[in-house]
Amino acid sequence: EAAPADAAAGMTQLAASARVVLAPLQDSGVAGELAFDIADGGVRIHGTVTGLPAGGQHGFHVHETGDCSAPDGSSAGGHFNPAGAPHGDRHGDGPHHAGDMPNLDVAADGSAAVDQVLAGLEIASGGPNDIVGRAVIVHAQADDYATQPTGNAGGRIACGVIELVNAPPTDASPAGPAPQE
Repeated sequence: EAAPADAAAGMTQLAASARVVLAPLQDSGVAGELAFDIADGGVRIHGTVTGLPAGGQHGFHVHETGDCSAPDGSSAGGHFNPAGAPHGDRHGDGPHHAGDMPNLDVAADGSAAVDQVLAGLEIASGGPNDIVGRAVIVHAQADDYATQPTGNAGGRIACGVIELVNAPPTDASPAGPAPQE
């Protein structure tokens, strides 16, 4: 006799994912949309930011509070830093805030493509490194990765709140009533 088919066969459960829609602050014209997906060792962030001055770099961070209501973006609070680490270069050897990200490299058309994996961050885990409900800020200048506490990245020119798109699976067992005997 053949084994019963797995009730979940052919069904795919999506891993947790999130997105942020960046809106301009102070009439900057900077906007964008970024997706966050679970990746090996952290969270992959990918998408495009537009409306930036051509060429150059801009600081780019996850901030602690998911609030973009202040015209200058100050309502988003400081860099997301649950471990209390000093500001630094995420891809360097030293300590850094959980919300520190590499500078945006701006193309001649004023756009910056983003595609990087951020180690240690989480989506919808409920843990201290969970980024859902936090803000992403684009700054007016490049982050120098050294000046405390913000990298001397200048004013805030775009802000968006990270929103959950797909919740993480809560149970691997098939749903439904127990079989009747």
